[in-house]
Amino acid sequence: MKRVGGMYEPILELDNFLVAFHRAARGKRYRAEVREFQDGLPNWLASIADRLSRGSFAFGRFHQFLIHDPKERIITAPCFEERVVHHAIMNVCESVLDHWLIDDTFACRIGRGREAAVVRAMQFCRAQPWCLKLDVREYFDSIDHDRLLSLLTRRFKEVPLQELFHRIVRSFRGAQGMGLPIGSLMSQHFANFYLGWLDRYVKEALQVRGYVRYMDDMLLWGDDRRELQHVQGECERFAGDELRLEFKPAQIRRVERGISFLGCRLFPTHVELNRRSKQRWKRRVRFLEKAYRLGLLSDLDLQKRLTSLTAFAKSGRVRSWKFRTSVLKPSRVDEP
Repeated sequence: MKRVGGMYEPILELDNFLVAFHRAARGKRYRAEVREFQDGLPNWLASIADRLSRGSFAFGRFHQFLIHDPKERIITAPCFEERVVHHAIMNVCESVLDHWLIDDTFACRIGRGREAAVVRAMQFCRAQPWCLKLDVREYFDSIDHDRLLSLLTRRFKEVPLQELFHRIVRSFRGAQGMGLPIGSLMSQHFANFYLGWLDRYVKEALQVRGYVRYMDDMLLWGDDRRELQHVQGECERFAGDELRLEFKPAQIRRVERGISFLGCRLFPTHVELNRRSKQRWKRRVRFLEKAYRLGLLSDLDLQKRLTSLTAFAKSGRVRSWKFRTSVLKPSRVDEP
């Protein structure tokens, strides 16, 4: 693999930090820490660049909160100043990481995403009758720091940049040497890159034609169960030996029985929302209906929220009209 250089100095340019500020502040300009940062913007950006160049910038200033989406997750979000640094790094390095990934991985990539992953998966569902579903157990918590940094060194050759990656990775659970925080821009890209090595093993060594990955959710297609059992064993061996990861119990089944993936259920002929997504969608509509009747939402706010919910239910060419109609009709809330 050819290593890439010339990345570190562009990260430290003030114009790059200005772009990073605007990206980090998107949708957050009402927050006090963002307003304070913006008021002294030139001084803040110059200070960040100086501290990074001297190696004195303090990483690891997080705040944590719980979400239920649908299962409980601990989000570990860096402070605003650190988010600016993450954006500055990714402004320069994202294209290098993205270029190395295979075409059939879809998370954290411009122009791809969940909808594109579902559409691509449907192409394979129509082409091959059997599917293997793999999912990494506690993925972000299981990423090995030493192994991740070693893989990054194989992609980026500048020592100062390698040291910067080292400080970012070690700022979270450095004593344990394992885990990346959910809620960090760098974590998303590092995690996607980490499993990129499994992608290449599947496509190049195992020569699996049908393969789609969205972060740690993977689907692999084949002509029969025995073929996929062999692929499963090889993937488990590679993940354990090379990446120190463990899979949840795998599922191998005929595509015609339906495959759960990214909130959908895939069949050779169509896509529909899975049971959990339907429950969540219905629950959110009922919540909006109640908020509207209590006067907590305006007509415009209700319209925006329902538009967003409907976009999710229709994305990826999902068949959901009958379901959405059955939910909205009793509530007398008009779908956008």
